[in-house]
Amino acid sequence: MPLLHIEHPEDMVLSGELSVLNWFTADSHISTKIDGSPAIVWGTNPANDKFFVGTKSVFNKKLIKINHDHREINRNHQGKVADILHKCLDNIHPTTGIYQGDFIGFGGNSTFLPNTIRYDFPEEDLNQEIIIAPHTYYECDDDLRNAIPHPLQYTMKSDENVLYVQPKVTIDDDREDIQDMCSFARQMSTLCEFPSGKQVTRIKKQLNACIREGLEIDDITLEALAHDNNCDINVLRLWKLVQSIKYDMFPYIERQDEIDCYIDDEESDHEGYVLINEYGTYKIIDRELFSSANFNRVR
Repeated sequence: MPLLHIEHPEDMVLSGELSVLNWFTADSHISTKIDGSPAIVWGTNPANDKFFVGTKSVFNKKLIKINHDHREINRNHQGKVADILHKCLDNIHPTTGIYQGDFIGFGGNSTFLPNTIRYDFPEEDLNQEIIIAPHTYYECDDDLRNAIPHPLQYTMKSDENVLYVQPKVTIDDDREDIQDMCSFARQMSTLCEFPSGKQVTRIKKQLNACIREGLEIDDITLEALAHDNNCDINVLRLWKLVQSIKYDMFPYIERQDEIDCYIDDEESDHEGYVLINEYGTYKIIDRELFSSANFNRVR
């Protein structure tokens, strides 16, 4: 199975999942989220011990698209995706493991716009053939459809053909202010009557729509959403509080790379960060900035 969608921490409390409040302050591994496209999967197919490349379609239950050679790439893919996979097959060194990463671009340049964010590297030109940001490895004994994903927590070694981009980032362990805010959120949660699963799904879609459209999610908006979904307004206020706790995490995060990031020629941060600990794997992203930018790019 492909890596499941990594949730925003504030969305978890809509269903009463309060362990995310422990996630904010636990000892953690942090990594940088890169805005690349498409997702590339590569490694050794356990079904036949052959090296392959592909997209997330290698995990499909029915229309499986695993490419062991250029002929299969031409049969399964077209256009830009096919061009990228041909280059990946030619240049990624065969490995016994199975990995997933986001494609950033072809070498010979120092500026790349794979999706919404433009990345400017400090080197004048990157000499490798392809640039990929790896983020996931898979355990699999028999069939790729049974693959189990794990966040990649070690650095992959680049070579003369492939540059693996994993920007270094750290987070301050002393987050006492965050701990105090999480304690307040726990107290607030005792006032909440949490909605059902179907209600949560609908509320999340409406919140995402507001964010994409650039609408301010103030108390008036929260009251309207609560009324429309016949749910407790305190749940949505808790969502807003946990979102603010997430934003308070940014000052504790320190980038240690020299990659410049831009959205529409305006300097920005990386897309976000992924924090992993015993309480889960969630992302720290400025949703208002990146969701709106993605939406406007597609539109």
